Amino acid sequence: MPDQFFTAGPGWSDLLSLSIDRQAPEPLFQQLYAELRRAILDGKLAPGTRLPATRLLAARLGVSRTLVVSVYEQLLAEGYADGRAGSGTFVSRDMLDRPAKPAPVPPVAADQPTPAARYAALKPSPDQFLPLPFNLGRCSVDDRTMAVWRRLSAARLRKADPLWLGYSDPRGSPALRDAVAGYLRAARGVECDPAQIMILSGVQQAIDLVVKILIEPGDAVWIEDPTYSALHGAMQAARAAIVPVPVDENGLVVSAGIAASPVARAVYVTPSHQSPTGVVLSMARRLELLAWARDARSWVIEDDYDSEFRYAGRPLASLQGMDRGERVIYLGTFSKVLFPGLRLGYAVIPYELLDAAIAARYLTDRHSPGLTESVVTDFIEQGHFGAHLRRMCNQYRIARDTLVDALRSKAGGYLDVDVPDQGMHLTARLRHGLDDAAVAQAAAAAGVAVRPISRLYLAAPPRSALVMGFTGYDPQTLLAGVDRLAGVLRQS
Repeated sequence: MPDQFFTAGPGWSDLLSLSIDRQAPEPLFQQLYAELRRAILDGKLAPGTRLPATRLLAARLGVSRTLVVSVYEQLLAEGYADGRAGSGTFVSRDMLDRPAKPAPVPPVAADQPTPAARYAALKPSPDQFLPLPFNLGRCSVDDRTMAVWRRLSAARLRKADPLWLGYSDPRGSPALRDAVAGYLRAARGVECDPAQIMILSGVQQAIDLVVKILIEPGDAVWIEDPTYSALHGAMQAARAAIVPVPVDENGLVVSAGIAASPVARAVYVTPSHQSPTGVVLSMARRLELLAWARDARSWVIEDDYDSEFRYAGRPLASLQGMDRGERVIYLGTFSKVLFPGLRLGYAVIPYELLDAAIAARYLTDRHSPGLTESVVTDFIEQGHFGAHLRRMCNQYRIARDTLVDALRSKAGGYLDVDVPDQGMHLTARLRHGLDDAAVAQAAAAAGVAVRPISRLYLAAPPRSALVMGFTGYDPQTLLAGVDRLAGVLRQS
């Protein structure tokens, strides 16, 4: 039980009590300081009230006088109290002008055109962050990668880079930009110079940066339908005029976008592995899209979020590498190929937009963490990155096949599985008129995370299917998850 001290001195209300709890994790200093500060701010201790003598207060609370003196000194330093020589310590009379405690403000309606309301309506569900099968975006890291990572980190910490002691280029360290440019040229066919590379905290920051420098409220922007939900949210928050463009078996239907909005400011596309359907943008559509962007002076935002993991043949070349009009902004990430906790991604910015992008990054969070950049640079330059990708690609292929076989064996009567040639997720189309949103809700109650694809459609007729991640889970977890999902389907 807390020790209670009820004061009855001059100027003190009988209702005021100070308490300290010796079992609480907070230090006694912090407890007493917080009690006195709260009493002053709430007006229970009126301006001009004399505080008890430190010796008296210490005796009543059973604490050292030194502790009480330290609390009073803190209140004096922060302006909550005044000291008068020979008279004691008093609540500052400046507190007469303190703002009145505001009345509770009702929540802002989501349809009000304020930034807070727009963002509040886009709040993500906390369920997507739980390590439940089959949540999306989870990664595996094997013992070999972790051993190398520990060694490289320790080596960097033994000899700190002087660059860490100051602010650096908003684009990121020159060494990492060189490494990323070399990797992209060799593995993704991206045409770029290191000066165009910008190291960011993942694709989502890259999207935010691009929106800031490109999109004014009311600007038309094509987005794939169905689409990546966080991209849709970013465009909503920017008050873009969203133009849903349907996706078929050949990817984005460019002719439909042109018919709907021939001079859109930008288009967002995931050509190598459409999110969420998994289809690939055909060569004819790629050429059509680039020709439109060149003629309309529009920008193509290419999100190449998980192209490294291809299970049949080599990874597909980037759209950016085909662009001769410098209209493509290329986005990539280490969050998918290493692990999301790293929080590093990158963008290849056309020269026309580079100065604007540098300024926008500088005004956002200056630059990426130098220590992390250094370790990733070493990881790439010493050849560990390529080896890690090869091992993870093999591991993820096994995980994909494990999930596909289990779904067909245990739930084949309820769904059809689209087996992806690349990426980190698959889609399973529901049969018998099953509602994917209802199935997802029931699956969540059973400890399984599946995403209903119908909610990712904007204007096109939605399909009923489940989006399921298969990476970052061991085979036993995947099989147990299928068992629970199959039980949900049988009861649907």
